[in-house]
Amino acid sequence: MTPSLRKGLTTGVYALHALMRAYEGARKSRQTCQAVSKKGPNDDEDVTVGCRIVATVAFCEDALERNPLKHAPYILEHLRLYAGKGVGVVTKAGLKAPVGYAAINPAPLEAMRRFIAAQPKESAPMYAAIGVIDGERIAKRTANEKVGVLGGLSILGTTGIVKPVSNAAYIESIRTELRVLAAQHERHVVFTLGNASLTQAQRSHSSHRIVEIGNFIYDALEAARDLGFHTIDFYIGVGKAAKIAQGFRNTHNRYGSVDMQRLASLCNASSQAAQSRTVKGFLKQLDNPEACRKAIYNAAQRRLQAAFAPLHITLHHVR
Repeated sequence: MTPSLRKGLTTGVYALHALMRAYEGARKSRQTCQAVSKKGPNDDEDVTVGCRIVATVAFCEDALERNPLKHAPYILEHLRLYAGKGVGVVTKAGLKAPVGYAAINPAPLEAMRRFIAAQPKESAPMYAAIGVIDGERIAKRTANEKVGVLGGLSILGTTGIVKPVSNAAYIESIRTELRVLAAQHERHVVFTLGNASLTQAQRSHSSHRIVEIGNFIYDALEAARDLGFHTIDFYIGVGKAAKIAQGFRNTHNRYGSVDMQRLASLCNASSQAAQSRTVKGFLKQLDNPEACRKAIYNAAQRRLQAAFAPLHITLHHVR
């Protein structure tokens, strides 16, 4: 029996718990109060596992340690909520959180508002900051800076549950990057699938326009079309191009391998070449591998162009 993967809680849940404890402490003591929640483990690839989320609640705004970038507070009833040190500030449109505010998603923010609304109202404003210890350093391992979240991590969450190894989470990260580009009125995007394709794409394109999509070929193109992009430059190796030419929507190995007999037919190659285990091995057996390589890319491009009109898609060979 395959062991089940551990689910976990989002950063939004831990931030809410820390805020609740700090708020209750401040109300009772009438002094500045701070509470810390340590994010627990899950089986997702999550750089925030183990991070310590800090909530500070005070009766004086100057008592807070905030992200130094200028930003406005969220107004949660009688509480003014800021980005603390280690939580990012949104500087580009296209994210769920608004520009000029702490990078806190709507779902945890609404949960915080409901908690404050249930408390006895204070006659004067109270102030709070949500921070992450060492959040600036941890954020460098994320795409936050690229999408305009500066100075730290985002406080995320929708349902409160992290689903491990979630394809949906990866696809949503692609959509997020595309939404940010679309909000900047970009209509040209560059897709890469790995380190080699990223390195090659960076020689010809600005990094802000490049989106790494893993193996999610059709999902990424569908998102680009939905968001109004019209030009796609696609940097891809010949093996994955052969899979696309044969109709694969996702090029991960779990979805199958290239049919070498079909590849031999496309390239007018011998049955001996079709015994190869890899596309690169197949090409090495040909007298004119470049002509076959060109046929593979042309077939893949035609298939994508037909599936995602009116997008203009150009495939670039990654060696």
